[in-house]
Amino acid sequence: MLPRYENKLNEIRTMISAILSQIIQSSEETLNAFETGNMEMYETSRAHIKNLQIDANKIDNEIIKTFALFGPEADELRLLVAYLKMTNEIDRIGDGLKKYSKRLHDHCVGGCDMSVLTNAIIQLHKTTINALQYIIECLDAIESCDAEDVYRKVMVEESKNDDLFSIMEKELLNLIIDADDLAVEYVRVLGTLRKLERIGDRTVNIASLMLFAQKGGELNLHN
Repeated sequence: MLPRYENKLNEIRTMISAILSQIIQSSEETLNAFETGNMEMYETSRAHIKNLQIDANKIDNEIIKTFALFGPEADELRLLVAYLKMTNEIDRIGDGLKKYSKRLHDHCVGGCDMSVLTNAIIQLHKTTINALQYIIECLDAIESCDAEDVYRKVMVEESKNDDLFSIMEKELLNLIIDADDLAVEYVRVLGTLRKLERIGDRTVNIASLMLFAQKGGELNLHN
C-alpha cells in the first residue's frame, strides 16, 4: 500500500489509542473514588468519556473514508474491518463504565453495607484496567506487538474477572435473602457489578479483533 495509506492507518490507530486512554483514566479515577470514598471524583471520572461516542463515530468515519479512498484488499481489508468492529466494542465499554460509575456512587451513598464486597470489587475493577492496558500497549507498539500474547494476557484477566464476579454474586445472593428492606438495593448492586463484568468480556473481544487483524482465522466475539 502507498505511504498515504500507512499514514492513515497510523492516524486511525492513534485515535483508537486516545479514546482507550480516556477510558483507562476514567476507570482509574472511578476506582480511586471507591477506594478513598471521594464522592465528587465519580462525576469528574465520567467527564473523561463524556464525548466518547462522538469520538468513536469520528473514527468510524475515517475508516469508511479509508475504504473508499484506497480500496484495501486481503490483510489491509482485514485490519480495517477489525478497527471498525473495535470502535463498537470501545463505545460499549465507555457506556458501561459511565453507568457503572454513576450507580456505584449511588450505592456508596445509599443504605447498603458493601464492606464485605470492597476488596473483591477493587480486584474486579483492576482486572478490566489491566486488560485495557495490555491492549493500548499493543496498539502503541503495533509493529513489534504479538497479538496472540496480548490475547492470552487479556484472557487471564477476564478469567480472574469471571471468578471474582461469581464470588460476589454468591455473596450478594446471601445478602439479598437476609436484607429485608434492602433486598432490592442489593439486587441493583449485583446489576451494577455485572456492568464491570461485561467490560471484561468486551476487552476479550478487542483482543480477539487485534489477533484477527494480525493472524487472520475465524472471529468469534461475545454478544
